[in-house]
Amino acid sequence: MTQAALLLTMKVNGDPVEVAAPAHWTLLEVLRYKLDLIGSKQGCDKGDCGACTVQLDGVPALACLTLAIEAEGRSVTTVEGLSLGQAQGRVHPLLDAFDRYDAAQCGFCTPGILMAAESLVRDRRAPVTRDEAASALAGNLCRCTGYTKILDAVVDASEQLVQEQEEQEGQEGQEGQEGQEGQGGVGEVSASEGEVSDAR
Repeated sequence: MTQAALLLTMKVNGDPVEVAAPAHWTLLEVLRYKLDLIGSKQGCDKGDCGACTVQLDGVPALACLTLAIEAEGRSVTTVEGLSLGQAQGRVHPLLDAFDRYDAAQCGFCTPGILMAAESLVRDRRAPVTRDEAASALAGNLCRCTGYTKILDAVVDASEQLVQEQEEQEGQEGQEGQEGQEGQGGVGEVSASEGEVSDAR
């Protein structure tokens, strides 16, 4: 008996995607077996380990418990999406910190941890604390590292992201100030020219 298939439309890592899949398939199955995005791991299939964590509209979600139809019309981000900036020569601070701190060992849990952590450190005005990082990663199991280096890496990446944001805002503020000064200079010249014309 042929199983009914659904045609799903969503954004995956910023790209529009149309994919046909059986109605009972999970988002994890679609990502791995239809779109060949194998970074999200298939572990417990019960929502216990967190290895399948992706982001739905920027919010962490367990792909093994999420029916694919629930992603219809929504934005899905997988761990592969974190590496997109490398094409412009920029490594995401989380990837950089996990490398520097040796936070990944076997690596099976790492994609899910990265996706949960990215949601935590994104758009922060102040770096996360170790307690905040531990709470955000409570649903992600790791049997290798003991979590110490993982938390170190998340806090480090958060500090780096906050610093980058402050530097960017400072640069934008300086450019805006220079633009206003430039406009003011033009106005002063125009006024001077007007005075000269009146004098004639």
